[in-house]
Amino acid sequence: MSEVVVAKRYADALFQLALEKSTLDQFVDDLKVVRDVFQTNEDLNAFLLHPRVNGEQKEQLVTKSFKGLHTDVVNTVKLLVQRHRTMLIPSIVETFIKRVNDAKGIEVATVYSVRELTADEKHNLKISFAKRIGKTTLEFENVIDPSLVGGIKIRVGNTIYDGSVSGKLRRIERKIAVANK
Repeated sequence: MSEVVVAKRYADALFQLALEKSTLDQFVDDLKVVRDVFQTNEDLNAFLLHPRVNGEQKEQLVTKSFKGLHTDVVNTVKLLVQRHRTMLIPSIVETFIKRVNDAKGIEVATVYSVRELTADEKHNLKISFAKRIGKTTLEFENVIDPSLVGGIKIRVGNTIYDGSVSGKLRRIERKIAVANK
C-alpha cells in the first residue's frame, strides 16, 4: 500500500477522533510539535528504528519526549513507532491539517507582492479572495517578489491567480504574438 494512502488513513482516523472529542485545534498544535521534533531530530528516528532497542524503551522515550501533549496524539506516535512508520509523520500531519482546514472552510495560500502588504490590504484580500474560491477565510504567507513590477500573484495549491503587472504584460505579449501569426 502506498505511503500516501497509509498517511491519509492515519490522518482521517485522527481527524474523526479529534472531531468526536472537540479537540481539533489542540490536535493541530500537538501534531505540529511532533512533526517538528521528528523532522529536526535525526537521532530520535535512528533510536526508534534501531532493531536492538526494545519496544518498551521506545515507548518510554516517546512518553517522556511528548509529555504534555494530548494522550491520543502520544498514543498515535507510539503506534507509529511500533509499526515502524515514523517516516510517515510529516505526511500524516500535513494531511490532518488540510482536513481540519477543509472542515473549517480555511484555505492556505501564498501571496506574492512587490512589497509587504499592509494590515488593511491583508484583511481585504482575505475577505474578497476567500469568497472568490468558496471558502470562509484565507490564511496566507506574504512573499516579497520584486520581479512582479506591481500587483499580486496568489498561489493556492497548484493553482496560481496572477494579477501582477508582469503577468498582464506576458498575456498581452502572447496575444500580440498570436495575432501576428
